[in-house]
Amino acid sequence: MGKRLENLKKKIDLEKVYSYKEGVELIKKASTARFDETIEVHIKLGINPKHSDQQVRGTVVLPHGSGKTKKVAVIAKGEKVSEAQKAGADVCGGTELISEILAGKINFDVLTVTPDMMKDVAKLGKILGPKGLMPNPKSGTVTFEIERTVKELKAGRVEFKSDSQGIVHVPVGRSSFPTENLVDNIKALVEAVVRNKPQASKGSYFQSIYITSTMGPGIKLNSEKNM
Repeated sequence: MGKRLENLKKKIDLEKVYSYKEGVELIKKASTARFDETIEVHIKLGINPKHSDQQVRGTVVLPHGSGKTKKVAVIAKGEKVSEAQKAGADVCGGTELISEILAGKINFDVLTVTPDMMKDVAKLGKILGPKGLMPNPKSGTVTFEIERTVKELKAGRVEFKSDSQGIVHVPVGRSSFPTENLVDNIKALVEAVVRNKPQASKGSYFQSIYITSTMGPGIKLNSEKNM
């Protein structure tokens, strides 16, 4: 695999900065693995990740989805359970679903909870927290807007969050996606990150944007208009 990556790098000028379209076309050509590679975007932000008021976190609905179908679970009560079912949630329930999760039955990729159930759901923190599945208002997974939330999650809504290095890592599709679809998804992500710029952030917000595939090299994209 090392030789394969080295050969790919020889065909791509890794010092050059590409437009979104050029970068997508190159990364698609470089995605030669025997599976449908995931395409990811990595954005280095001009923030101080050590300061809580400079953390960047939010969600974005990718226009063409991420290429992964998420299993959505909802913990609610009353009419909200029926609302979740009608919206397409894969797993729905109230306290009985909490008991199942406590027993180790976790058959979902994302969990949404209504605020009136959070007191009961809090006990799941030790189980769901380490797995990154604990609902959070900042990620839009603690809400009474169950129908909209479930539909967005099923349609391709993804969460993004800056890491300890001030970098946001987000999958934006698959190598099989048409170029224009990947470009649309990247634009939507960039716009969402811009909207979530912390007020405490000073200077250049976007420092660099790279696109890569599961087994491919990193290609730098033009971020000047977002700086």
